[in-house]
Amino acid sequence: MKYYSTNNPDYKVRFKTAVMHGLAEDGGLFLPERLPLLGKNFFDNLSSSSFHDISFTVSKLFIENEIPDNILKKIIEDALNFDAPLVDLDDNSAVLELFHGPTLAFKDFGARFMARTLNYFIDKEDGELNILVATSGDTGSAVASGFYGIEGINVFVLYPGKKISEYQEKQITTLGKNIFPVEIEGTFDDCQKIVKEAFVNKTITNKKKLSSANSINIARLLPQSFYYIEAYKKAERNNREVIFSVPSGNLGNLTGGIIANKIGLPVNKFIAAVNSNSVFKEYLQTSDFKPRPSVKTLSNAMDVGNPSNFARIIDIFDNKYEAVKSSIVAESFNDEQTLNAIKNVYKKYNYVIDPHGAVGYLAYDKLVSNKEKVYTVILETAHPAKFSDTISEALDVKVEIPERLKVSLNKEKKTYELSNGFDDFKEFIINFK
Repeated sequence: MKYYSTNNPDYKVRFKTAVMHGLAEDGGLFLPERLPLLGKNFFDNLSSSSFHDISFTVSKLFIENEIPDNILKKIIEDALNFDAPLVDLDDNSAVLELFHGPTLAFKDFGARFMARTLNYFIDKEDGELNILVATSGDTGSAVASGFYGIEGINVFVLYPGKKISEYQEKQITTLGKNIFPVEIEGTFDDCQKIVKEAFVNKTITNKKKLSSANSINIARLLPQSFYYIEAYKKAERNNREVIFSVPSGNLGNLTGGIIANKIGLPVNKFIAAVNSNSVFKEYLQTSDFKPRPSVKTLSNAMDVGNPSNFARIIDIFDNKYEAVKSSIVAESFNDEQTLNAIKNVYKKYNYVIDPHGAVGYLAYDKLVSNKEKVYTVILETAHPAKFSDTISEALDVKVEIPERLKVSLNKEKKTYELSNGFDDFKEFIINFK
């Protein structure tokens, strides 16, 4: 299996190179040259397959023989050692809880898989590998946790100062060892722009071996297809069509679902639920993709004004707007609507949903008109405790804080503060020892 650059379909590398480099030399994102189909037998026997079985079968399609089967199975068992429960709201909808990993966010699936995959490859490489990751909240903590203590790998987490929650910041800035937090004076888009520029800057790449742990890295992205199939297995379908409502920012989670669909998952519709950063929704309405600076919202992990994985989505659909539009619908919601959704979900279902899941619920509630005829899975991407201030504003309930989250609050924050100018980061990373 070869992987091509979204900027040049003739530029192809193997899986290991795509993972190690993160981004193509021309700045494009890597995609597999083909999307192989899971056989009918796989879905016929899905009910008897464990999550690890599903993950191995899917990853094997894309990795082929670059990682031996016994090692790939160990990577999966070690990385995905937590569940993704499907919690019914009513007979027609359910919440897929993706926050049962170490950092209480869905990013744990991809970050832990990628960390162990890179660790396997790095054993055969000389010199340190420097991971660059931009985060709007949960990516940074998941990557920091996933790579913590891995020898030969340094992780630089770029995050926008004063634009992520206290819990998210503490999870990023209190680990130490090989994790180096970089607080950028700006937005997530500034952080992402710096990371992308670093990969194509020869002054940096001639001195530092770089890779990325954002969903621009294919090893971060592919594991996000696993839990769509797992959710489909668990869903009480009763011969109904299954729809996924996906809180969407950088579009990696949505892309994972689309990949699952393209390799055989029988899902015909995805809902892209976005907050006030509505660039992707506007594209679906007009066919024009017009990035702009992001704005801060309560669902901060979705505060993205120029989503990277848009390039992958349009490539998967052969750059055909009508094909994208036929598979994906989108709607956007503001903070007031998000708070009201948190209240309504609790009142109606006695379920505490986080701000990102709340946006997913809003999109489901508005866009799925025939609720009894379909079964909708709403992705809950983070534990509500990570947004306790918002939950407290919406509800008169106290969210129990998991112990692994409490511990980080008592630790000292240590970070490097930089402007949003690329030259400042270039000087920082070149001279970092």
